[in-house]
Amino acid sequence: MRSGLFWIALALVGMASLFWLGLASLPVAWERPEYSHGYLIAPIALFLFLIQLHRRAPAADPATPRHGLGVAVAFLGLAVGALGNLVNIADVSTYGFILCVFGLLLVVMGTRRGLSLWAPVFYLVFMLPLPQFMYWPLSIKLQTISSEIGVALISLFGVPVYLDGNVIDLGAYQLQVAEACSGLRYLFPLASFGFLFAALYKGPFWHRAVLFLSAMPITVLMNSVRIGIIGLLVDRWGTEQAEGFLHAFEGWVIFMACIVLLYAEALLLGRLARPRLSAYTMLDLDFGGLWRQAARITSIRSSRALVLTSVAILVVGTAWHFAPTRAAIAPARSPLILFPTELGDWQGRRQLLDENTERVLAADDYLLADYASTAGDKPVNLLVAYYDSLTNGSGIHSPEVCIPSGGWEVSKWTTASIDVPSSSGAPLKVNRAIIQKGLTRQLVYYWFEQRGRDLTNDYVAKAYTVYDSVARGRTDGALVRVVTSIEQGEEPDAAAERLQRFLRLTLPQLAKYVPR
Repeated sequence: MRSGLFWIALALVGMASLFWLGLASLPVAWERPEYSHGYLIAPIALFLFLIQLHRRAPAADPATPRHGLGVAVAFLGLAVGALGNLVNIADVSTYGFILCVFGLLLVVMGTRRGLSLWAPVFYLVFMLPLPQFMYWPLSIKLQTISSEIGVALISLFGVPVYLDGNVIDLGAYQLQVAEACSGLRYLFPLASFGFLFAALYKGPFWHRAVLFLSAMPITVLMNSVRIGIIGLLVDRWGTEQAEGFLHAFEGWVIFMACIVLLYAEALLLGRLARPRLSAYTMLDLDFGGLWRQAARITSIRSSRALVLTSVAILVVGTAWHFAPTRAAIAPARSPLILFPTELGDWQGRRQLLDENTERVLAADDYLLADYASTAGDKPVNLLVAYYDSLTNGSGIHSPEVCIPSGGWEVSKWTTASIDVPSSSGAPLKVNRAIIQKGLTRQLVYYWFEQRGRDLTNDYVAKAYTVYDSVARGRTDGALVRVVTSIEQGEEPDAAAERLQRFLRLTLPQLAKYVPR
C-alpha cells in the first residue's frame, strides 16, 4: 500500500500489545500528586510536534532520506520493552515504548528531519514516574534542603527554632517536613513546564538550557519559602495553619509563584538575546497552520523501512500477547513473626514501626526487635524487611538515605567484610557507619540479602534482581540492618565485636525467613 497510515496503524497495534505493562501503569502513577500532570504530557507533546514541524522547512532531508537509524532505534525499543515485560518492571517497558515511538518517527520522517524533532518525543519522558530507587533519595534530600532553608528563614524573623532531622521544633509546636513537603509535587510539573518553555523559546540554545535547568533550584527555593512561611504562621496562630485547605492553598500559591519566576527569567533572557525578544515574540506560539500540519499525516508514504519496522513491531507484540505467562517463583519461607526471640544468650523484644515509616518501607513482611544479652552486653536492634518482589514498583529504601532524615549525623559509609560467615560461606560484606545525634552514638551495619547473595550496593542489587528475574524467575529479597549503641568511653571496635557475636547467631536462622 502506498499510504503509510496503514503501516503506522499496524505498528501502533503491536506497540499497544507489547508495551501494555508500562502503559497500563501510567494512570495509576498519575493518581499521585507529584505525577498528576502526566495526563497532559501526550497532548502537549503532540502540540509541540506540530509547532516544530511547522517551524522547519519541508526540505530538511535530502531527496532520498535515510531510515537505518530509525529502524535500529525502533528495534532497540522492542528489546527494552521485552526486557521490561520479562522482569515485570513497568518503568523499563515505558522507556522502551518511547524509544520505539522515536524510532518510528525517524523511519517516517527520515533520519535528519526526525532528529530535528527530538524534543516532542523526549517530552514524553515527563509522563513517566521516577524509579523508586531514585525517587526516595531525591525526596529525602529535598526534604532536608527545604527544612534547612525554611528554618533559616524562620530564624531571620527572630523566632527561636531548632531542626531535628526533618522535624522543625518551634517549642510549643513541632512541624514534620514529610514526603509531601519535599517539593517533588512541584518539581516534576515545573520541570516539564520548564522544558516546554525551553522548547518554545526563540532565543539561543544556552538560554533554553538555563530555563530548563533552573526549574529545580526555583522549586527548592520556593518550597523552602513555603515551609518557612508555614512555620511563622504556626508559631503565631497554631498548627491549623499547616493543615487542611489552607495548607493545600499555600501549595498552589507557591506553584504559581514558581511559574511566574520561570516566566520572568525567560523575559530577562529575552532582553539579553540579539535581536531582543519581547514578551510577545520570545515564545513560538504561532497556531496558524497547525491544522494543515496535522493534515499532512494523510500524505505519509510507505517505504521499505516503514513496512519492515511496522511488521516487526506487530509480530513481536502479537507473539508477546499469545506467549504463555511466566509466573514468578515464590520460594517457601516462614513468616518473620516466627523468628526466634531467643538467640543464645540474647533475648528479643518485638516492636512495631510507626505508620509513616511502615508505609515508606513498604515491606511485605518485616521484623523489628531489640535483643538484650543476659551476659550484660549492650542491646542490639535488628531490622529485617522482606519483599516478595523487587520489580513491581516496590523497592528497598537504603538506610544511607533514611538515617540522615531522622536527624542523625553520619561519619562515613564504608564497605567491610566482617568475621561472620554469610549465606554463601564467605565473610559477610556489610555497609558500616557510626551515626551520632547529640551525645548518642551508634554503630550501624546493613546489607541486602538477595537470593543467596549479600550485597552492599543499591545499583548492583537492582542489576542482580533483573538478572535473577530472567534467569531464575525470582525477584524476592530483603534488607538486614543491625544497630548497637557506642557507650561513653567505649571504642567502636568493641561495638563491632558485639554486632559480630550477635550476627553469628542470627544468620543461620535467617535462611528460613529470607530464602537463598
